Order: sequence, then structure tokens, then C-alpha cells
Amino acid sequence: MARGGKAVAQESTDDTATLEQLIQTGDTVDLADLTWVRRPIVVFADSPADPRFQEQMDRLREGAQELLDRDVTVLVDTDPSIKSALRTKLRPRGFMLVLIGKDGQVKLRKPQPWTVRELSRTIDKMPMRLREVEERRGS
Repeated sequence: MARGGKAVAQESTDDTATLEQLIQTGDTVDLADLTWVRRPIVVFADSPADPRFQEQMDRLREGAQELLDRDVTVLVDTDPSIKSALRTKLRPRGFMLVLIGKDGQVKLRKPQPWTVRELSRTIDKMPMRLREVEERRGS
């Protein structure tokens, strides 16, 4: 019985570490630092209490490993008063989900939450992602 409890505790710790790798606050992030390294998904809301924001974050947490496998970093910005660099560049109005490619270009903007499956399909169609998959198969 103790063995099973230890496994559950380890799994919980692993999940926390995975989420820490995936989700960051966006108010101090410079998108230029992520170019050619990560695919940012930026989630904006005017408040962390926004139901669309909460739904989106739940969906992203549930699919954390799939997103990490695709070199995704989730950046969160829920305070319009800060006037972060992300807000200045992407100009959200209320809730907005933005997918940015490794090349630094905006690939997708959505005013409603998306599933990890929808995001993964969009990412998997990108030329750079197709090359990454081919390289992994070859090695």
C-alpha cells in the first residue's frame, strides 16, 4: 500500500514540474528570447477570474505533456494595467489565445478557448514542426 502512495506522490510531483515548465507569467517575457527555440501560446484575459481564461488554462494543463513535446511555452497575462510587452505587441481585447511559431510570427488568434487537440493539429501542420518530426524519426 505504501508503494502505491509513493507512486501517486511521485506522479503529483512530476505533474507540478511539468506545469512549471509549461506555464509562465508573460509580463516579463521577451518573445525574441523564444524565437527559434519555443512556440509560445499566449493567453490573455482582463482578469484571472474570466471563465474563458479558466477553461483555457484547465485545457492546457490537461494536455501539458503534448504541448511540451511540441516545444510550447504558455505565457499568461491577466492584468491589462501592467501594459506588458506582450499586450503592446499583440493588442488583446478581453480574452484572447495567440499561437506564435518558432519564427516569432503569429500563427493563430482565437477569441474563445481551444482544446490541446486543436492546438496540436495546428502546430503539427507547421513546416518547422514537420521537419522536427522527420528529424526525430531519422535519429
